Amino acid sequence: MSVIKVDKHNFEREVLNSKIPVLLDFWAAWCGPCRNVAPVLDEIARERKDIKVCKINVDEERVLSGEFGIISIPTLMVMEEGKVVRRSSGARPKAQILAML
Repeated sequence: MSVIKVDKHNFEREVLNSKIPVLLDFWAAWCGPCRNVAPVLDEIARERKDIKVCKINVDEERVLSGEFGIISIPTLMVMEEGKVVRRSSGARPKAQILAML
């Protein structure tokens, strides 16, 4: 599976109503650490069929970012059954991201 771009139009379908856990990345194009994490998330999305990897651009989706209290990026969240079960801020190596799952 590839990384899914999420916005206000598909958030409910892709994240809240997902039947499998969602790894959600809040990011921005200008953010260096976000750019460093992006290839790792692409790799995880290809390797793990049991989860969904989604990205939310904080500059384009300010309302969604505000609803989740995003004050630092990248912020990664794991959501299950529409609820946040784990959350971390800052760039993380692949092993730490996988440990969140």
